[in-house]
Formats: sequence, structure tokens, C-alpha cells
Amino acid sequence: MKSERNLEIAVEAFKRLGSARAAAKELGWNRSTFRHRLKRAAQKGLVGTEPVLPGYAIKSVASKAADGAWIKQVKEHGDVFKMPDGHTAKGYSALVDAEGKVIQKWIKTSQQASAVDIAETLKKAFEDYKPAARPAPEPTHTERDLLNLVVCNDWHVGMFAWHRESAEDWDLKIAERVIGNGIVEAVNRSPLAETTVVLGGGDLTHADNNNNMTSRSHNVLDVDGRHQKVVETAGRLMVLTIDAALRRSTRVIVRNLKGNHDEETAPSIAWFLHAWYRNEPRVLVDLDQSLFFYHQHGVVMLAATHGHQTKLPDMPQVMAHRRPEMWGASKFRYAHGFHIHHKSKFVTEGGGVICESHQAPIPQDAWHYGSGFLSGRSLQTLTYHADYGEISRVRVAMLDAANDNEPKEQAA
Repeated sequence: MKSERNLEIAVEAFKRLGSARAAAKELGWNRSTFRHRLKRAAQKGLVGTEPVLPGYAIKSVASKAADGAWIKQVKEHGDVFKMPDGHTAKGYSALVDAEGKVIQKWIKTSQQASAVDIAETLKKAFEDYKPAARPAPEPTHTERDLLNLVVCNDWHVGMFAWHRESAEDWDLKIAERVIGNGIVEAVNRSPLAETTVVLGGGDLTHADNNNNMTSRSHNVLDVDGRHQKVVETAGRLMVLTIDAALRRSTRVIVRNLKGNHDEETAPSIAWFLHAWYRNEPRVLVDLDQSLFFYHQHGVVMLAATHGHQTKLPDMPQVMAHRRPEMWGASKFRYAHGFHIHHKSKFVTEGGGVICESHQAPIPQDAWHYGSGFLSGRSLQTLTYHADYGEISRVRVAMLDAANDNEPKEQAA
């Protein structure tokens, strides 16, 4: 074999020149290759000794005198290692020499769980898990010409406020209770409509990640809890809202717009809702990733955007340009904006569109309170008739949390 022949060539050159360095140079091999081959030749007894016994290898050579040498022979390694049945390798350890070469190696094994063990583990892990929502009971009667718009804007789930800084306490638990109760009340007071649109108006969460800063301006945010907890709470609130809508309508359309506080989180919530209601044929989750929402109901055109990029006064021209067919087929047009947390109407029917911004249900954090911002707090739904436009609305004022905060203990 070629490898055996290389060992013999190394031994012959070494014996003839008396130097590993000179022998490597003559053969054109690098020194490490030559030394390795010479070492292998010595282990096989090719360097100045008789061949060793079968199954043994020379590990060391010690000279006694000019006419002899001691040869220490040791038993070679046993059979190739085989993994025991039911075990798997969980780690390795190695003993190496000064050059980093492996002298001895240990394989650590552990007993592998059986298929039955894995099944039991998964069963326990998912004992409390509820998968996709099951189809909800459909209302016995709904008004075919009516559409309810449930506005879920600027909830800022995860925002933290302390009454000593901003006159009111607010955290995850308060938000889930107050917003949850308010939105269910608003939906329950709305008419039994054929269609309900649950519209997330943006800024569903206060922060977009655990950095707790706005992504664009890097403003530091007061946040209660890790972002994972915030997202779970926001998801539960949206499910609560949609479930309430299913009890009042034949079909529910869901859209969650992006805001400046939740540009990354908003699409994730939408996909979560899409998966959650995959077994509910009466729920349609709109996965459009743009900053705009459009919907036509009879001769009514609805549009919405959060308002951090396209401003609400610019929405009429956007609506006419982006949706000309819907614009031409509609008689009543409404644009909804959010972001500024207060209510305003500033375009009349004469301009072609009624543009309205909406209040938020949350109190002010320390920065907004200190800056002197003033706005009311509410949740509301709006009802549109396919032939006559808006015909009613339900408003739930957010008074709960404020009442809970009085009186407060005095500072020491």
C-alpha cells in the first residue's frame, strides 16, 4: 500500500541522513508530515527493531546499551465503539497532547426517551393549551343592511403609568380589565348587524420589542413587563373583541393596522389571529401589510390609516386615487384616523369625505402628562347602513381606572 511505502521511505531517509530535518527536506515533505510518518513507522517496529507481536504496538523505546534496547509492548485498543441500545450521545471529552492531537476520547451517553415517553411529555405540556378557536354560535337574526365598525385604536398595551407622576395608575392587568370590559360593553350595545369590522387602528402595543423605545425617534417608553407578556395580553384582548363581535354578527372582518409603536408587532398579531380563527368560517382576517384599510358596504366607503405617515386631511385624495372604483360607487365616504389620541371632525360632506380621529381608552403616561396634553378617553363602535351611511354609534367612556385611584396614600 502507498501509506506503508511512505513509512518505509521515511525510515530509509532518516537512517541514511541521520536527521529528520534533512530527510524531510530531501523528500520534499513538510516536517510535521515526516515526523508523523516516522512516528507511525516506529510504532510498527520499522525503526531499528523487529516487528511487534500481532495485536500490539510499540509505545516507547529505551536504550540500555550499544548492543540492545528495551521494547515496551501494550495491548492495542478493543473493538469499535457501538452506541448501546436506547442511548444517545450527549457529549464528548478528549485528552490531547501538547500539539493538540487526540490521545484518548470519551463518549458520554444517556438513555433516550421512547416514543411513549415523548408522547406523555407532549401531552402534559399541552394539557392547558387551547388550539384554534372552535366555531361560535351564530346569532339567530341580524340586520342585513347594517355594518358595525369596532374601533380598536391606540390601546398601547404594556404602557405603564404611576399616579404620582401622571395622576393615574396603569399597567398590563389594569389595561386588560378596563379595555376588555369597555370593548365588550360597546359591542354588546351595538345593533345585531350582518357584518362587523374589527379594526385595529395601530399602536395596539406600547413598545415593539424589549428595547422599550420607539423604532424611529428612539423615545424611551414606560413599559410594564417583557414584550412577550405584552403581546400575549394584546392577543387576548383582540380575541375577546372578535368573540364578542361573533355573538352580534353573521360575519366578522378583522384588520390590524400598523402604527408607529407596533410596526413589527402588528403583523404578528394579525397572523396570530389568522391562525387562532382558522376553524371559524365566519371570521376573515385581512393580512394586508399596508398602512391603509378600505371597505365598501353598499354605497358606503370606509377607509382608515393610523396617521403617523399619511395625515388624516390627506385621506380623501388617497382614497379617490387608490380606490377609484370604490370612490365612484359610493355616496357616503368616511376616513378614520388615530395616533393623536383625541377626537376631531374637520371635513364635511361637501369635501366628499367625513374624516374623523378617535380618542384612545388609555390614560397619559408621565411624558404626555408632563407635556400638558389634554384629551378624553373612550371606546366606541359606529354603525353604517348600506343605503344611508352612519346611523348610530356607541360610546363607552373610560372612567373605571380613574375612580380606582382615589384616594392615594400620602408620600412619607
